[in-house]
Amino acid sequence: MTRDPGAGHEGQEDKVSGDAFLRHAGRNFLLAMYTGLRSLKLYPVENATAQKALDELQSAALAILGPQGEIELRLSGDFIFVNGTRLRLELDNYASFSNLLAALRAVDIGELKVATGVERREWQVFLGVLLSLSGKGGTEVNPETLLDLRDKLAVAGVTHLDLEPPLESEEKLAEAERAREVAKRTYSHGVAVTKDLINSVRMGRTTSVAKVKRAVQAIVDQVLNNETSLVGLTTIRDYDEYTFTHSVNVCILSVAIGKKLSLSRLQLYDLGLAALLHDVGKARIPVEVLNKTTGLTDDEWKLMQTHPWQGVLTLFNMRGYGEIPYRQIVVSHEHHMKTDLTGYPKAIRPRSMGIYSKIVAVADGYDAATTRRSYQTVPIQPDQVLREMWENPRRGYDPVLVKALINLIGIYPVGTCVILDTFEVAVVAAANPDQNFVNRPIVRICIDVNGALVGPPGQEANLADPSADGGFLRSIVKVTNPDRYGIIVGDYFV
Repeated sequence: MTRDPGAGHEGQEDKVSGDAFLRHAGRNFLLAMYTGLRSLKLYPVENATAQKALDELQSAALAILGPQGEIELRLSGDFIFVNGTRLRLELDNYASFSNLLAALRAVDIGELKVATGVERREWQVFLGVLLSLSGKGGTEVNPETLLDLRDKLAVAGVTHLDLEPPLESEEKLAEAERAREVAKRTYSHGVAVTKDLINSVRMGRTTSVAKVKRAVQAIVDQVLNNETSLVGLTTIRDYDEYTFTHSVNVCILSVAIGKKLSLSRLQLYDLGLAALLHDVGKARIPVEVLNKTTGLTDDEWKLMQTHPWQGVLTLFNMRGYGEIPYRQIVVSHEHHMKTDLTGYPKAIRPRSMGIYSKIVAVADGYDAATTRRSYQTVPIQPDQVLREMWENPRRGYDPVLVKALINLIGIYPVGTCVILDTFEVAVVAAANPDQNFVNRPIVRICIDVNGALVGPPGQEANLADPSADGGFLRSIVKVTNPDRYGIIVGDYFV
């Protein structure tokens, strides 16, 4: 088959001609959209100027739809594409384009598709709703606003305009989901390894220290790479698996505190291993005492207080199997001593607790107090626990490390259930990354304004998002017990 030598040249000419058309028509379309948006902002919709702007927008859209059949306006970084052709922005229209792009980005629009058959009325609805929503998000882009915009357009019968988020947002969402999955695997593996370790000690079997070390290394790596995902999983309060989940939670919190203190990765490995093994001595305490649902007798309490040195004996025996460093042995011995040495076991001579022991003590105390256990059916609310740890010196925690924990999880710690002034009920998902808003965390809405339960993972909201009147869209009214509303906090983190 003989190829026409001029065919490629003609095809190139067609493409150049098509690009030139789209650049010209695309600029007219964007300018018409900006003019329509600005006119509806300045004048009532029935005003002649606003009506003329809508007529011109419809004409500019039809000018592209006629020969092209569709319009695909896509934003990518600082570039604008119409049907795949990048528009060249010039100085005389740069300000107009910038204002339009700011309005689109404020509601997380990355792509606008226009289908043949679009009506002038649809442009009026779209621009009106865009104006009402684009000023609500402040400087923070909220993907939920795009969902709200889509819903409003659907209700109004706008069927020829289709909106999509930026590709970058989709990638970020996918990346966040991957991070959550890795965090869940890391957490569940840590629990499984801890369970195997404790059961091996109870049965007098040899345990794999190497497997424990690998689990700790995975936790440290995950905290360094994506702290929020893993710390959020410490809200899982499994009563039946308390012994194992508690050890993993203490490990995660200890490593996260250590990260705040700028410990090196190798130091965090050591700290994490000490934290995971801090309660290993409880494997030598009878299960009926550990799981007793009523108060312990004096003899039972004395037996429970032996678990630190039972842990020392256990770890000394494990040294022969896989070199448990002395730091882990010291932490097992000291984590209940308190900084003033009024805890247990009683110190024979004056001493100062090691930094790892102090860190693990803070993480251990916080997780234990906020968890429902056999003898503590109603856990204390996280904010109350932090206040007690910070204000009551008799608790024996290092105040610098308690402050580090507060900086890590916020004034309202991850997992705290709160009532908002919008009548919504939410759980705290993360501390606000902006240190100016430590009292305004990131939350996940569990019950909406109508009182309906929102299934996991819930709608995420930043309590620092401003409202149009200069205040905030949402604020915390008070902390509440999630059990009152049938909310299982851990479900919103898995």
